[in-house]
Amino acid sequence: MKKSLLKYFQKRFSGMKFILLLLFLWGLGSNSQTLDQYLQTAAENNPKLKSAYAQFEAAMQKAPQVAGLPDPTLTMSAFGKMIETRLGGQEANFSLVQMFPWFGTLQAKKEASVLMAEAKFQNYLNLRNQLFFDVKSVYAELYALQKTIQLKKENLAILDSYRELSLSRFKSGNAPMVNVIKVDIKREAAKTEINLLEDIMKPLETKFNLLLNQKLETIVKVQDTLMFKNPKILLNSEDLFKNHPSVVGLEKQKESYEFQQIIAQKEGLPMLGLGIDYSIISKRTDANPEMNGQDAVMPMFSVTLPIFRKKYNAAKKEAVFMVSSIEQEQEAQKNDLQGAYELTIYELKKAEQLITLYEKQLVSSAQANKLLISGFSNATIDFEEVLQMNQDILMLQTQKVEAIKNGFTAEAKLEYLISKTEE
Repeated sequence: MKKSLLKYFQKRFSGMKFILLLLFLWGLGSNSQTLDQYLQTAAENNPKLKSAYAQFEAAMQKAPQVAGLPDPTLTMSAFGKMIETRLGGQEANFSLVQMFPWFGTLQAKKEASVLMAEAKFQNYLNLRNQLFFDVKSVYAELYALQKTIQLKKENLAILDSYRELSLSRFKSGNAPMVNVIKVDIKREAAKTEINLLEDIMKPLETKFNLLLNQKLETIVKVQDTLMFKNPKILLNSEDLFKNHPSVVGLEKQKESYEFQQIIAQKEGLPMLGLGIDYSIISKRTDANPEMNGQDAVMPMFSVTLPIFRKKYNAAKKEAVFMVSSIEQEQEAQKNDLQGAYELTIYELKKAEQLITLYEKQLVSSAQANKLLISGFSNATIDFEEVLQMNQDILMLQTQKVEAIKNGFTAEAKLEYLISKTEE
């Protein structure tokens, strides 16, 4: 983590709260060590995320700019022909003036700038959480694809054994040759499906590597098992999304524009100026008055007159409209999060129920398959039923893998939706 980010949050948070914030910033889930490493790589390398962080860094540099006093004005003038005064000829004149905005103006500008920087950081957090969801989604796709290919290859081996069985029964005169042909048709279809799935693997790995901004040829290692859990559900909580980074970011923007209203009001008040005027006086040679040739020093005080009010009134109205706009955007964002949350909860429950169903059906199908194979060996069952049951088992297996993928993706989406940030 960059030094400026650490320095910024060390000022705003202290002790254990700062440590917890660091854990939050680098918390990468607990699905597997390999996936955690991929998430960390994505957080460090993704160009879109790095761009968002750079915008936050840039916004942090705004406060020193707006909170500083205007530069003082130094005026120097020299006289080609000296202006005679009672004390001597005036050779040159120097004026130095420092203007001061109305009381509280600079502080209001600083607060508005800091709040806008915090909004940029919330945007960075939101993009980081979205990136984690994208990485997990593609990771789940790769898992499902690899598992499906594995299942289809295992099924191809089963079809090979069926072919040997049907060929053996044909040679012994107990079954027709058409059974062998039927198996061959299934085998060719299975090989084609495997080839097509393997062709999809490369684009998915490329997409995954692009999210991590690493070399496209990098091999992606996917764990053998993928699990998800059903977290505590809070369907009717009004405050469920108030700490979501996207909502907090909008809140910071709103507070910044509220300070803009104060700034517009204070900039419509006079600026005060303090200065000094120094004149170099040469000595008179024709007389010697008291203080002859002594330089003149004169303090000055000035006030600006903000009489053209339209620009100040317009600036204040602009800030008021922006506050109203962001309030509406905040409400819309909460509604979007709420709608996505309830749909994700449904997807998570659906995945759990389907997995339970498929597991039960697979147990029953395995028992039925044994009986069918035994019946075919004893010439009491048609071979078509054996093939159909085998296809049914494969379908249930692939559907279970798909349900696991969908459940894992739904959990990742839920983690994004209910993600929180430190106030």
